[in-house]
This record gives sequence, C-alpha cells and structure tokens, in this order.
Amino acid sequence: MEAIILVGGLGTRLRSAIGNEIPKCMAPVADKPFLWYLLKHLTKYDINRVVLSVGYLREVIYKWIDDVKDEFPFEIIYAVEDEPLGTGGGIKLALSKCQSNDVVVLNGDTFFDVNLDEFYTLHRLASASVSLALKPMRNFDRYGRVLIDMVNHKVKAFCEKQHCEKGLINGGIYFINRYAMEWPSKEKFSFETVVLEQGVTKGNLYAFDFGGYFIDIGIPSDYKKANEDFKKLF
Repeated sequence: MEAIILVGGLGTRLRSAIGNEIPKCMAPVADKPFLWYLLKHLTKYDINRVVLSVGYLREVIYKWIDDVKDEFPFEIIYAVEDEPLGTGGGIKLALSKCQSNDVVVLNGDTFFDVNLDEFYTLHRLASASVSLALKPMRNFDRYGRVLIDMVNHKVKAFCEKQHCEKGLINGGIYFINRYAMEWPSKEKFSFETVVLEQGVTKGNLYAFDFGGYFIDIGIPSDYKKANEDFKKLF
C-alpha cells in the first residue's frame, strides 16, 4: 500500500497559534509535530511508501524528515508544488509518484482514526474510482454533510455548510484508484469541486462511515483540543 499526505497548505487560520515559520503539519501537538502522528498511524498498516505533497515552507519538513525517517518502516518521498496547485492538483501530482493501483490520501491537518485495511477492502469491493471515509457528527456547522445511499454506499450529494443536529462529514481520507480516475488536463484545480462533486453525477464515488477519533487542527480552538487529546491517545 502507498499513502499520500497533503502537507502543502498555507494554514492561514492557524498562524495566530503557531506563527509564520513552520507549515501547519509541523504544528507542535503534545511535544511532537502533528505530522508525526499521521506517520505513526500509518505504521499500523502494510505501507511501503509515503508521498508527502509539499509546498509552503517545505524546507522545514525536509529537515525534520531527515532527522526522524529511521523511526518509520516506509520510504518517504516528496511531490513538490513549486506554486500552489489546489487540493486536486496536489493529489494528481503526488499520484504520479506512486506505483500501486489504489492509493490512500490523507489531509495533513486532520487526524481520523480509520482502519485502513477495512477501508481498502470496502473500496475494492465497490470497484470505486474514489472512496471517502465519513465521520458521523452531532451539532456541527463547520462542515458540510455528505448524503449517501445506505444500501450501496454511493454518494448522493454534498451539502453546503450549515448547522446540523447530526450527519456524516467528509473525514479527509480517500482511497483513489489511479487507473479508474479521469483527471482534468489542467494542473491547478480543487479536488472537492472538480473530482468529488462531479463524481456524484458520474456515479463512481462511494463513501463509508467510520466511528474513530477525528480532529481537524485548522483552527486554534481545535488545535488546542488536540494538544490535550493526543496526550491520552498516544
């Protein structure tokens, strides 16, 4: 199995908490960079290569990886965005560095405790071009809901952000079949808009809900919460 972690974002909402000298994925959480926890989670699975999709302040990531790479059992390589390519462009570039048919993709500012072996099996059984890991949530307005057919798990719609008492949200982990995907010819585009939303109409987008721990450190309040939670989780 191969994995991609998207770590090229600017992280503008978190600058008040971490300053301007490190990328968001390197935000210290319980005395370790957030990226360490993502890589540590991947060690639970049979992963042989991790592609870091880097851009903003990537030299900080390079230096840290050089120091800690021996802690992890997989090869770590880079897909470099010389200019921001959007989430879609970043994933497309990183996939060009992969060799497996199916690749798992993670957001570099989100930790979602998903059993990747189980997720991979569901993805393969569905013959999906893209599969999403969904998180059940209650009383939220920060995320849009994802509506799925509960029988065949096809995605029916992505709903705009609004207050919801309960629903399923996109947890930011995907399995992508490289050979079933139809990518736009342009280099810069949004994965959420161009691939996911258009995938609904094509009928080749599937989603499965997982109940594991979830946090997105993109805003200072949740970043602070992660600092407390991770002391117990790890």
